[in-house]
Amino acid sequence: MAHRSRSIFPAPLRLAALLLAVVIVATGCGRNSKKDADEGLPVTELYDKGHSQMQRGDWAGAEKTFKRLVAQYPYGPHTEQALMETAYAQFKAGKHEDAVSTIDRFIRTYPTHRNIAYFYYLRGLSNSNRDAVFLQRVWSLDPARRDLASPQQAYDDFSRVVQRYPNSRYATDARQRMVQLRNMFARHELDTALYYMRRGAWLSAIARAQYILETYPQSEFQNDAVAVLAVSYRELDNATLAADAERVLRLNDPSHPALQGKWPDYPWAIRRLNPFAGEKSPTGERNAQRQ
Repeated sequence: MAHRSRSIFPAPLRLAALLLAVVIVATGCGRNSKKDADEGLPVTELYDKGHSQMQRGDWAGAEKTFKRLVAQYPYGPHTEQALMETAYAQFKAGKHEDAVSTIDRFIRTYPTHRNIAYFYYLRGLSNSNRDAVFLQRVWSLDPARRDLASPQQAYDDFSRVVQRYPNSRYATDARQRMVQLRNMFARHELDTALYYMRRGAWLSAIARAQYILETYPQSEFQNDAVAVLAVSYRELDNATLAADAERVLRLNDPSHPALQGKWPDYPWAIRRLNPFAGEKSPTGERNAQRQ
């Protein structure tokens, strides 16, 4: 007589195991459906969705949608526009390194695109802001005192717009930003000159001041550079060159405190301990008061 086989697990345990398996499967399906919500959507639907997210200021969502579009449809007019929108969304989200990477990809892929001037301009904006937001929030760091590799690249980007695409809608603003960056570079050199002055390295300070006058003429800090020359030559007992520098300074900035022996105003002891604190510049202070 045949015997029916029995499970070694009681009925309640078998029921619990079955329910657990159902939950796991359902959860996995839910995750997969959420993860691949945009997979397989027509290109126009993906583009419209990304555009709608851009209008709402959902930069992260727009970036994700446009990246999905490019991955699914790597060729075509929507792909070009999606790359443009991706770069802009990354820039607006503060993801400047990603924006530069996307822009570089676009320039390599479409070097003769009708909007290529815009991409060099946007790359300039992104390079201008790389690391700046973080550093200013954490350290209250003047942009002139950070690494200038990215700002220099930004200057080159804006220069390319001005020189190659002078009639584009971005040329005027690019030219103005070049002026701002030149002032930043001059300020950086001035900070270095003042650093040398504080340590009595007068010849090094003179070299920096001369570099400012030769490389960044008409910058906001040209009078400060002349003041560096006047003070440094006086400290070196070179009366002739000191008098000549003072004459030029009096002609261009008669109210400069160096003419009254009140410049430079070195930072007090505790401020010197902060490696991010720079010297005080009369020109910089006057500009700050106007802002």
